[in-house]
Amino acid sequence: MSMGSDMYRQQILDHYKNPRNYGELDSPTFSHRGYNPSCGDEIEFDVELAADGETIEAATFHGEGCAISQAAASMLGERLPGMTLADVEAMDRDDMTEMLGGDISPMRIKCAVLAEKVVQDGIEIYRGERDPETTEISE
Repeated sequence: MSMGSDMYRQQILDHYKNPRNYGELDSPTFSHRGYNPSCGDEIEFDVELAADGETIEAATFHGEGCAISQAAASMLGERLPGMTLADVEAMDRDDMTEMLGGDISPMRIKCAVLAEKVVQDGIEIYRGERDPETTEISE
């Protein structure tokens, strides 16, 4: 194990044990929930937009799951404030794996991208571009 990968494992464990932005917003602009049936991870994000309707002012999450899914939600929750909805929509799997340290096994990718997908689907529902159904990671 390299020193770099050990550092990222420690970061994942820290975010898992001490999640940032964990909880619920009093009056979010939108909320969305998703799950990963293969692992049992469940995450719900609350997002509050600024007056421009495009910039994320605050984001929180709550849920249960493995260390990777919960750490990814915590890390994403830290990153979201200040981002625009378009910035979030442009994110992909590589952004999440890079945030987590880049060394995510193929079996754990669904865990790593659940938070990103939940927020992206929540944006589409908020904009009226998709039906308000729970996100399920099945790819």
